[in-house]
Amino acid sequence: MPYKIAFVSLGCAKNLVNTEQMMALCRKAGHTVTGEPEGADVAVLNTCGFIESAKSEAIENILELAQLKQAGKLKKLLVAGCLTQRYPDDIRKELPEVDGMLGTGSYTDVVTAVEELMAGERPEHFERIDRAYDDGERIVTTPPYTAYLKIAEGCSNGCAFCIIPKLRGRYRSRTMDHLLEEAKSLADSGVKELIVIAQDITRYGTDLGDGTTLAGLLRELCKLPFHWIRLHYLYPEAITDELVEVIAKEKKIVHYLDIPIQHCNDAILKAMRRRNTKVELEELFARLRKAIPDVVIRTSLICGLPGEGEEEFEELCAFLKEQKLQRAGVFQFSPEEGTLAEKMENQVDPEVAARRVELVVDLQSRIMDEYNEERLGTVMEVLCEGFDSQAGCFVGRTYADSVEIDGHVYFTAAGLVPAGEFVPVRITGVSDGDLTGEIEE
Repeated sequence: MPYKIAFVSLGCAKNLVNTEQMMALCRKAGHTVTGEPEGADVAVLNTCGFIESAKSEAIENILELAQLKQAGKLKKLLVAGCLTQRYPDDIRKELPEVDGMLGTGSYTDVVTAVEELMAGERPEHFERIDRAYDDGERIVTTPPYTAYLKIAEGCSNGCAFCIIPKLRGRYRSRTMDHLLEEAKSLADSGVKELIVIAQDITRYGTDLGDGTTLAGLLRELCKLPFHWIRLHYLYPEAITDELVEVIAKEKKIVHYLDIPIQHCNDAILKAMRRRNTKVELEELFARLRKAIPDVVIRTSLICGLPGEGEEEFEELCAFLKEQKLQRAGVFQFSPEEGTLAEKMENQVDPEVAARRVELVVDLQSRIMDEYNEERLGTVMEVLCEGFDSQAGCFVGRTYADSVEIDGHVYFTAAGLVPAGEFVPVRITGVSDGDLTGEIEE
């Protein structure tokens, strides 16, 4: 019997790809797929369970869906993803509103789980987290001009603060044949911006043992009719000369590199179990800027790791002022259960860590303002994302802005500019971290 199944996806883009795969499996089985839980037979909530804020968001969503059930507007709730993988016992005990669970190794069991739910059972599917299911159809839910390509699953890096290897398993690359087949299908459907993602894309192919590399994959992807190819996330110690050369030479690869460094102090980096030193980071950024003069670097930073005193924090601030990384996500250390960092000595007072986050955010916003000011008077290529009725003009992104995490360009035009169109925009102003401009006819 066909059911109406609603999907809600939380967390990162990698999670979204898993949601899109589950949607395709349900549609293929004859069910109706929707994004609106009200009136559905089953809501499938794909959760993140990485840090405290993500867990809170997942629980809030569970409780909201539970209210719909109570009001008779939803029949069953199936929770999938990292939260269930991490806390199955807690969910059973504390959240009786949840009717069934799928772990991160069991996305392919979604159709079976839905049918079990509707037959009155309480399904729980927790297969091995390191089995690789990453090939197969997706219902792409991003705008028609932008899509993600997940090239690997899991992570083997073992950073002290991170729970992902325990939730997603060891690192495993998808084969290049499968990736190119999926990428071709995305290009054929009209995707113009391909965002290459994994927990760590730089290690792509290292587990396959057949000479496959990220540089080789990118060369092949550049043969397809994409306009932009964007890269998330490049681990600093694994960025090879060959990779830098490919990024510099291939015109389709945007000069925006997301390189999570987390810190710059050598003792903190060692405690984090990161594989680089401050000097190596400085050398890498110098090498990238020499090869790719207009490169925009985004990073992730953690403030308040155990052992971070005022001296280490000041060193981080001085490093950021000197390096002027144009984009940064700044996070407060969260002592996650099951990680090495949870049990470290010299834990930093959460209020001190929160203040440090604010200071770094403030510092980074000044760096971003400086970058934006330098854009004034230049003409930049902008991917139009449509008309913003509130702002009364069109809105889009430059190569320096990734989806949902960076800024926008608000611009005026004499005629209609369709979403998904690339247009030249003369930058004339800066507003709250965003750029403003007018189309260059």
